[in-house]
Amino acid sequence: MSEQPKIFEDMNDRSREVFRCVVESYLENGDPVGSRTLTRTLNEKVSAATVRNVMQDLEFMGLLDSPHVSAGRIPTQMGLRMFVDGLLEVGDVARDDRAKIDATVTETNPDVGSLLDKVGSALSGLTHGASLVLTPKREAPIKHIEFVPLAQDRALVVLVFADGNVENRVFSPPPGQTPSSLREAANFLNALAEGRTLSELRGVVEREIKNRRQEIDVLARTLVESGMALWEDEGKSTERLIVRGRANLLDGEVEPADLDRIRSLFDDLERKRDIANFLELTEDGEGVRIFIGSENKLFSLSGSSLVVSPYMNADRKIIGAVGVIGPTRLNYGRIVPIVDYTAQLVGRLISDRS
Repeated sequence: MSEQPKIFEDMNDRSREVFRCVVESYLENGDPVGSRTLTRTLNEKVSAATVRNVMQDLEFMGLLDSPHVSAGRIPTQMGLRMFVDGLLEVGDVARDDRAKIDATVTETNPDVGSLLDKVGSALSGLTHGASLVLTPKREAPIKHIEFVPLAQDRALVVLVFADGNVENRVFSPPPGQTPSSLREAANFLNALAEGRTLSELRGVVEREIKNRRQEIDVLARTLVESGMALWEDEGKSTERLIVRGRANLLDGEVEPADLDRIRSLFDDLERKRDIANFLELTEDGEGVRIFIGSENKLFSLSGSSLVVSPYMNADRKIIGAVGVIGPTRLNYGRIVPIVDYTAQLVGRLISDRS
């Protein structure tokens, strides 16, 4: 990455224009670009032989590649990165794109999850890629907690939040739990929970259990610890990754090996193994980030690009992210402002609701 600016500085105007034309043509149609084609698009009138020599130099620099011996050139991953960093022109989001994104939030959405689900579908439809939306963890204070036995090895925890939302979660209680231990655990938690969020409650519970370990029945203590582990489980109800538009990456002419890698990517996403990693991609600050091919560990196996931006709450804290996955020849100039606008819109909506 650090060598790219120097390489760019070493290129003369003709090399830069040839490079730009090759990349723009590739991003538009996905086909290798030949020297004769370039002579018709370059501002400077030069021969096909001259263009071929420039393309050979760019290939030697690692910016272009020849998929076949007699074919034209396509940009390498390094070439795409240099183009995105140095030559990509990004304007404002198009009026039609803005209107379609805005339309997803003009209706009365019953909850944040439903709202973000519609946002993800809109992103996928606009970009013809797959969209990823990481919803925020529940930050509303808890109003009441109750444990309900369902079977010998199953119990239900009911969480009532101050914002009116109710969540029911099934979990496996410790062996030997009784109705009295369930009540004791619920009473213990309710004495601590009111006015605190789930993440705040976890720290308080851990301190209280440590301080009052002799006072709390062993079964109730284990039940509380089991329940807290469930509530903080990433990838469950407290944090959710919405994936929309998977079919967009599976349609069209795709090599079998690439198809398998894309399926593997989405299998991982559906199992929600990498939710934390997805959010980490955005944590270097606000604004859109672009990851091409193997540049990020999350999507490197699929040979795809990811355009992602965090969104923030009213306190300017990153609480989630939106992104688009597509082939490396994404229309970056159009998709970057779409993702940026969507992330800012989601942040404002969530801040207004809270």
